[in-house]
Amino acid sequence: MELNSQMQLEELREFENGFYKPHQGKTEQKRNLTEEEINDKYLKGEVRIVTEQARYPLPTISEMFSSDNYILRPEFQRRHRWDVKKQSKLIESFIVNVPIPPIFLYEKDFSVYEVMDGLQRVTAIMEFYQDKYALEGLEQWEELNGKKYSQLPEQIKKGIDRRYISSIILLKETAKSEEEASRMKQMVFSRINSGGAKLEDQEYRNSQYASAFNNMIIELARNPYFCEIFDIPQRTEDEDLFGDNISNDLKENQLFSKMKDVEYVLRFFAMRNIQAWNKGTLSKFLDQVLQDSSSLPGNVTSKYKELFNETIQLAFEIYGDNVFKLRKKFEYEDKDTGEKVSIWRWNSTPNLVVYDPVMVALSNNIEHKAELLTKRVEIMERTQCLLQADEGMWNGRNTAKKNVEDRIEAFDSLLREVL
Repeated sequence: MELNSQMQLEELREFENGFYKPHQGKTEQKRNLTEEEINDKYLKGEVRIVTEQARYPLPTISEMFSSDNYILRPEFQRRHRWDVKKQSKLIESFIVNVPIPPIFLYEKDFSVYEVMDGLQRVTAIMEFYQDKYALEGLEQWEELNGKKYSQLPEQIKKGIDRRYISSIILLKETAKSEEEASRMKQMVFSRINSGGAKLEDQEYRNSQYASAFNNMIIELARNPYFCEIFDIPQRTEDEDLFGDNISNDLKENQLFSKMKDVEYVLRFFAMRNIQAWNKGTLSKFLDQVLQDSSSLPGNVTSKYKELFNETIQLAFEIYGDNVFKLRKKFEYEDKDTGEKVSIWRWNSTPNLVVYDPVMVALSNNIEHKAELLTKRVEIMERTQCLLQADEGMWNGRNTAKKNVEDRIEAFDSLLREVL
């Protein structure tokens, strides 16, 4: 059902104005505990993780982690990052017997485990034993490049089959409630990843603020119009919400692999509520919006989903190949006259400096989308003039709140004039 009635939009805006408020910061002072109270807190185990360790033979990994007892895509995980070369390096490490860091599991229910950290290693092992890829890029064992598991010499297979991967399991009794378990898992995931590959901003947010809203923006990032605009491979029938069963092209896409696509979707909802941006960087504001949105009512989340889908489609239908692109002035010397000539052209790629105000302005006027589509030629002409009139306004370095507000107001005014 389309979100296109004036009443629905006014109700949504009224809700947003009351829900998203500037954060004032905590001013309350924590009580200083005495040494005796601190010791007592520790002895009671109020903040303590209960763990046990296990070792799994590599040949058992595929069957074990394919069962219902293991969940490979908990919400706080980052997306797939490993290509075949990196997967092959792991297998070579097992052949050489290089020590491999343990994977971390959380006991969600008795004998049911979530993979908190180590998904890449588990996936590489599973897919290797399933003959899903041939080894490539090996340096110590170049002779094995191009071979799948079933094609390996017998002694090599036996050597790999003798190896284990260790695990550290966070037991169910660590947390006394679902809320406490979620907080603890996100904290552990963030900390065990702090020493490895740096978490991107959106990966960190994803690990900290799991919610129905967070799941929604992950899903919206696979919108076909959004993917077409930002040159992200389209979603396939087998692909799930968190990126399993994805193509190699999608796996290697930088926006997808680093969750930048999800951050772009989050920006839409943040910029609609820019009044809540109190102070600090844009990144901190996005943190705030995602944290606040974790408690959105379900009916509002549904309206937001419809609003984004309708707005991104409208933007594409109005601007076509030039959606969210800047205008750039090119200068050259005329061969006949020797005079300098200037010409304006559309940039080749979309830019967030244009994406933010266009999306917000269109969403503010989504009830008029039929009329806007009939006037898309005029909108295109006015947009060209707007982008060329003040180059400083569209400078990507100007990302403060006032700069963003000015750009949103500029496009809002443009649409008001058209309507």
